Amino acid sequence: MTTAFLLLLLAVGAYLVAVIEAWTSSGRFRLAAPAFAALALLGRESIVPRKSDRVFFETAPVLLLISALLAAAVIPLTPDLIITDLATGALFINAALVYVLVALLMAGWGPNGAYAMVGGWRFLGQLIAYAMLIVMPITAVVMRAESLLTTQIVVSQAGLWNIVYQPLGFILFFVASMALAFLPPFDLTTAKGELAGGVEAEYSGARLAVFRLGRLVLIITLAAATVVFYLGGWQGPWLPPWAWSAIKILAVTATMLLAGRYMPRIRETDLLGWCWMLGIPLALLNILLVGVLVLVLP
Repeated sequence: MTTAFLLLLLAVGAYLVAVIEAWTSSGRFRLAAPAFAALALLGRESIVPRKSDRVFFETAPVLLLISALLAAAVIPLTPDLIITDLATGALFINAALVYVLVALLMAGWGPNGAYAMVGGWRFLGQLIAYAMLIVMPITAVVMRAESLLTTQIVVSQAGLWNIVYQPLGFILFFVASMALAFLPPFDLTTAKGELAGGVEAEYSGARLAVFRLGRLVLIITLAAATVVFYLGGWQGPWLPPWAWSAIKILAVTATMLLAGRYMPRIRETDLLGWCWMLGIPLALLNILLVGVLVLVLP
């Protein structure tokens, strides 16, 4: 029952993400727009490229959706509203999100198209850049909570949220999450301006609908992980816990969608350079600072 309810909430959240994304890109707030867009995709013919790798082509959209759902399975909305409270939950989120790369590489290779191939390999470059910026901030969060349980990570922020305790880690994790969800300015994977959709270029109909649904679920999953790791999860005054989780997740999602709209797209080579020469040293510094704080202020 809990699983079905959380899946329903995730579907509603993904729909709201689609509404917010359309609003930030077009400037028009239309609540029914994602529903009409989904119906249009489902009613359109789903074309298969002539010389595609059929297994990769068919599997990629489903794998993207599954990886986002697996990561969401260990993220709590309230102390009791969680699919499974794994003892290694924080580590499991990172492990599940690795398959986003696999899905996008399959989506790039499977259609046997130039634009899709370039988009897939661009995402591989992004992964090399931001992968450590996902793991290392999580490490600092776990150090403070002294547990990999996501519920315990929320409880550990009762006196002070991690966004205040370790703001550097929050910034690094937030930026890396935007890159993982290939949101602007990290949308090198789709890059409609020069790649005509990139990894999405050869998909149509129901397959494209599943691919886009997977991306929406991925965005809201990463926003929920940010809330759990840095914004105190369900904690807050007056309102019930689930309401605070929902408000924070939607606020983080809107920030993710808005932040990149005003920045130029970053080349994968520049992203690699900045992450390795600046991001990783800052992540190590964040771990050191949190370690000192944990020892001095237990």
